[in-house]
Amino acid sequence: MQLFLEAVSKVEFGQQVERLFHGRGCCYPGSEHINLDFFPPVVLLTSFKELDEQALEQAHSAIKQRWQAVESQAPLNLVYQFRKGGQTHTEIMEGQVSDPHVVVEDEAKYQVHLMRGQNHGLFLDMRNGRQWVKQHSAGKKVLNLFAYTCGFSVVAMQGDADSVVNIDMSKGALSIGKQNHLLNGFADQVRYLGHDIFKSWGKLTKLGPYDLIIADPPSNQRGSFVATKDYARLLKRLPTLLAEEGEVLLCLNAPELGIEFLKAQVAENSPTLTFVEQIANPAIFKDVDPDKALKVLRYR
Repeated sequence: MQLFLEAVSKVEFGQQVERLFHGRGCCYPGSEHINLDFFPPVVLLTSFKELDEQALEQAHSAIKQRWQAVESQAPLNLVYQFRKGGQTHTEIMEGQVSDPHVVVEDEAKYQVHLMRGQNHGLFLDMRNGRQWVKQHSAGKKVLNLFAYTCGFSVVAMQGDADSVVNIDMSKGALSIGKQNHLLNGFADQVRYLGHDIFKSWGKLTKLGPYDLIIADPPSNQRGSFVATKDYARLLKRLPTLLAEEGEVLLCLNAPELGIEFLKAQVAENSPTLTFVEQIANPAIFKDVDPDKALKVLRYR
């Protein structure tokens, strides 16, 4: 963990939600299992294997020392989350976590929940994708597939989208999405559909066509979406929902599936779409193998 401990001694704690250390990119040998995030005012230490007592004590000490050096007037709030036996375990090591817990990213507010498993309500590696949507939504009708807590929808509305349709099987996630819109002052021109996308084409077609479609599905979630078989199903139908000159943002976060997998799926199942560019990930998410990191591809 030496490289992690050295990195912690230099981190800065700002006012916005952000990743502070990305061990999962394998750029720090010996610390590949560790990530460190800041969900103000809470620091989140994540390990993809349980840390032994000595390692955990070292990590805690390093984080606290750095916190006291730069935030001496504020108490440390530290949460530790780790994976063991296929399960996510979460504990508060120091301080407290408020409920509700609201964070800010690029002027947008989001409600997060660090104590409820490994999905916290906002995927930090998608920050550049959200920025792109905000910058390209003005006057557009937007469809947000696999909307989760509607982060893309919030920034689309901030970017003066004409309207947004959010669809996700999880009504609980959409409920948080509604709260996110209210936090940011948006109540109108936004729809929330708690449906299975593959059973709702008729509804989506009636509400379309759309100038911008965002597809950010789970990579391997049984009963919802498995990329190796369901991306093809999605892409076969997607062009029918798209307005003339419309654009699509396709996302894939599966380490075992590279960018060529997604490009091949589009070429085979949506040949009318033309590749425009890949949206780069935030610099902190650097990966020794970019194909294993988040892929965000823009098509027209």
